[in-house]
Amino acid sequence: MATAVHRNGSLSTVPLQGFILVGFGGGAETQALLFAVFLVLYLVTVLGNLTMIVVITLDARLHSPMYFFLKNLSFVDLCYSSTIAPKAMANFYSSKVIGVAGCAAQLFFFSFLGTSEALLLAVMAYDRFMAICSPLHYSVTMSPTVCACLVLAAYGGGCLNSIVETSLTFQLPFCSSNHIDHFFCDVPPLLQLACANTSVNELVMFAICGFILMGATLVILVSYGYITVTILSMHSGSRKHKVFSTCGSHLTAVSLFYGTGIAIYGQPGGVASKEQSKVVSIFYTLVIPMLNPLIYSLRNKDVKDALWRLRHRQRHAAM
Repeated sequence: MATAVHRNGSLSTVPLQGFILVGFGGGAETQALLFAVFLVLYLVTVLGNLTMIVVITLDARLHSPMYFFLKNLSFVDLCYSSTIAPKAMANFYSSKVIGVAGCAAQLFFFSFLGTSEALLLAVMAYDRFMAICSPLHYSVTMSPTVCACLVLAAYGGGCLNSIVETSLTFQLPFCSSNHIDHFFCDVPPLLQLACANTSVNELVMFAICGFILMGATLVILVSYGYITVTILSMHSGSRKHKVFSTCGSHLTAVSLFYGTGIAIYGQPGGVASKEQSKVVSIFYTLVIPMLNPLIYSLRNKDVKDALWRLRHRQRHAAM
């Protein structure tokens, strides 16, 4: 619903037909350039994450907890970028209007997938901790059932957070202006359109996101604290190199995702500049999902070997 303000100062609630995603400014050339950038980022994201999912599924040597979590991360990244990129690209050359139901759905899946990824990265850190610090108990502790439960818990936490944020946001009365100064539906720009006091919504968002980010960060820091101690006590140089390579990939992904997440949601009011917020949003909705498969494949010998075996198998099948 939208709240209209009359000349006599009274308020009346009128049906809100939809929102207009303002997106980015600039003329036709700027819009064409942005469309090309979004298209390239999205295509590379889809290709990279689909490749990771296929390779891990087809190669039996990668059927381990670490790659089970990595496959889920690729699935989340694929869905995450697909929630934002297609509509954003369509807005460059067609109507920028998005229905209320469509906006709510986009916000729900965006929040669900983003939170799930944050929790999944923490789960992956715990997996590395168990593999490196307790290798003798690893197969029992990280059994297929436990791994499935951890992934379901990450998805469950994402779903719960998404339900709370979406329901609280769309219970607000929105003013007569329906222009969202962003390229997708997110909580901060939607709160700016509300006529009611949004302090409760901002506090809830800050509390939930802060709890998720800080809790997951604590798991990651504790896990890698023990991992660092264990690595320093290793005598084998080759084993140290392999552990550093695996953990380095994960730490890079964590730093990119959590850094941008804290910049946007981990502080009251978020990023002050709207244009800066849009640029950061491009980074964590498109750039990070594109980089993750590259980070994990280029620095991971097992994945590179699996890619080589898959290509070799395809050549033989074609002959």
